[in-house]
Amino acid sequence: MENKKQGVLLVNLGTPDAATPQAVKAFLSEFLHDHRVVDMTRWLWCPLLHGVILPIRAPKVAKLYQSVWMAEGSPLMVYSQRQRQALEQSLNIPVELGMTYGSPSLKTGIQALQERGVDDILVLPLYPQYSGTTTAAVSDGLLKAFKGYAHLPQYRLLTDYHDHPLYIKALAETVRKSWEENGRGDYLLCSYHGIPKRYADNGDIYPKHCERTTQLLAKELGLNDQQIGHTYQSRFGREEWLQPYTDKTLEKLPGQGIKKLDILTPAFASDCLETLEEISEECQEIFIEAGGSTFQYIPCLNDSEEHVALMSDLVTRQLSV
Repeated sequence: MENKKQGVLLVNLGTPDAATPQAVKAFLSEFLHDHRVVDMTRWLWCPLLHGVILPIRAPKVAKLYQSVWMAEGSPLMVYSQRQRQALEQSLNIPVELGMTYGSPSLKTGIQALQERGVDDILVLPLYPQYSGTTTAAVSDGLLKAFKGYAHLPQYRLLTDYHDHPLYIKALAETVRKSWEENGRGDYLLCSYHGIPKRYADNGDIYPKHCERTTQLLAKELGLNDQQIGHTYQSRFGREEWLQPYTDKTLEKLPGQGIKKLDILTPAFASDCLETLEEISEECQEIFIEAGGSTFQYIPCLNDSEEHVALMSDLVTRQLSV
């Protein structure tokens, strides 16, 4: 059998191309049109999305992006590009980026790999914990990207790595580094991106993966239930989402004697609006106003050596490189 040339498609959610209302509106429109993300009946959802939500939210979200935008662009894109470069150097095989929404698209990433002679693709979504709203959306996007192909390349999709030893060790290392540099807080809070509770009730295993990650991190750091906690952030709309909620928890912690807080976002592989603005700024304000004294945000794994080592291991276990 002829040996196929192997490569990696590194996938993340995506980001607006610019910190402008127009760019944010275009990105949110694509993102919120996905039935995996919002499963409301289209004839109800689309008029609401385009007539009310996007006109109101796009300018507000654009201002938030402006507050975290880096010289090279959106934080998520900057860190994703650095991850791609570092992983390619580590593996010495082609690695390209593809975003579920926005650019570069999944199709663009696949085409870039094919132009480099790759015909055996490992798709690596940077979602440690599986969810139908993220990993399954990547699978849907791949099928759309391959539509019309006369000859499909060989590909496989890595679905999660929530309990991978190197992932847990990488998270623990970021916490230890923060403790060394900034001192240790009274409590470590792990804040995960939320999903509607109804999705989990209907079979999405995401919360189980999140809980397992927190358990393994606690064990790795030697923390008990009084020293580490687990919440969900970024809820949207009026229905119930996974609980406990991050913001509501932050309001209560100072009253429970926790004045110095360390907060980590294990579900995010790259720092982005939800970590740099929502957690580092909004949540810090909530905690301090509730009586907290010190709020230390611990950055995502980003392009750290430990993260690159994890990604390399995930790839080499799947491909014969």
